[in-house]
Amino acid sequence: MSTSTFAQRSLSAKADSLYEAKNFTQAGTYYLRSARQAEFKASATGDYYNAACCYSLAGKIDSAMGLLKLAVTSGYKNAAHMIVDSDLNPLHQMADWRPLLNSLEKTKGSVTTDPLKANLVTSDIKNFWIAYDLAQKDTANRLKIYKKYYVDPGSPGLQDYFAYKVIHMKNFVKGHDKKPKFYAAIRKNTYTVDKQKPQMIASFVKLKELYPQAKFPDIYFVIGAFSSGGTSSDNGLLIGLDQAVRTPDIPVDELSLWENNNFGKLDYIPNLVAHELIHFNQDGMLGGDTTLLRAVLVEGMADFLGELISGKTANERLFVWAKGKEKQIWADFEKEMYLKRGYNWIANSNQETADKPADLGYWVGYQICKGYYDNSTDKKQAIYDMLNIKDYKSFYEKSGTGKKFAN
Repeated sequence: MSTSTFAQRSLSAKADSLYEAKNFTQAGTYYLRSARQAEFKASATGDYYNAACCYSLAGKIDSAMGLLKLAVTSGYKNAAHMIVDSDLNPLHQMADWRPLLNSLEKTKGSVTTDPLKANLVTSDIKNFWIAYDLAQKDTANRLKIYKKYYVDPGSPGLQDYFAYKVIHMKNFVKGHDKKPKFYAAIRKNTYTVDKQKPQMIASFVKLKELYPQAKFPDIYFVIGAFSSGGTSSDNGLLIGLDQAVRTPDIPVDELSLWENNNFGKLDYIPNLVAHELIHFNQDGMLGGDTTLLRAVLVEGMADFLGELISGKTANERLFVWAKGKEKQIWADFEKEMYLKRGYNWIANSNQETADKPADLGYWVGYQICKGYYDNSTDKKQAIYDMLNIKDYKSFYEKSGTGKKFAN
């Protein structure tokens, strides 16, 4: 089964329940219905893949293969997962199996081990502003206009961004309707990304020096609806520019408290990209761990190593707020560190207040990684250890941060 989440969540949720109950034929039907209602091509990918798994398990292998091909056509690229997914074992003997895998490898997103060959894609920025200007002249049809001139001709990264983070065109238009002054003001800043590419490449080179195993995917710069500052997909890193182009002249009165606090400075874009690049290189970390400790290490490591290669952390405001409050933060963290409590520390914008920021897990994870790094005589080995953690409790203990911040 695919672990990706896309649109049409109610149908997918019903399908998930049927899959767990081993009612594979009916589950496949619901996944297929969900896929057919997808607003974006990439949104259907996970549902087509899951439908293929269900029909395969139900013994309908011809239908399963057809659906798997649809998943690949709509953007599925994870050949490594497809090979080991036992749900698809019945398809391995089919004549189309090996050619499909081969085609998947050929269409795979660009990943290089050479930092100087990293591909930074900014074409979606121009497309957005073309659509934006047309939408301002024809507001009644702006949803169709954005779809036709921005989304449909967009990069693979943009397709994934809308499937993962925007979900529906109505969400996109609604987000822009709430912030007309804001979006009208950010145009000139979004066009400055190309000028910052040398700084980004410099941080890529630094990562390669510190971690020779580093990989560099395509990096896409898109404009969302303040729906995500940075994420990743099989196609590469996806950077939401509208959350990262702050300068003093941009009006922020239309932003919520969390949005205003997390509207990144324009000159911090290379630091944001460095943070997301670290995430892309965390595939050596042990999966399956749902504790808060692992969650903060994933994000805090991206901040710590991102700062190491780019010069600044992507979440400076957390460090300003935490000064003088370290012991209390740590006491609160240790109460939940071995529980499934990431929702209290990461991506918890609903808990943001004027007195306390959300996302303090980033700061906590940063401190643990910094402690481990500072305690290590071999710094390169320390970085390798971080990106390939297998025992989170042991890593935490070796960092010494528990003792450092003890009351």
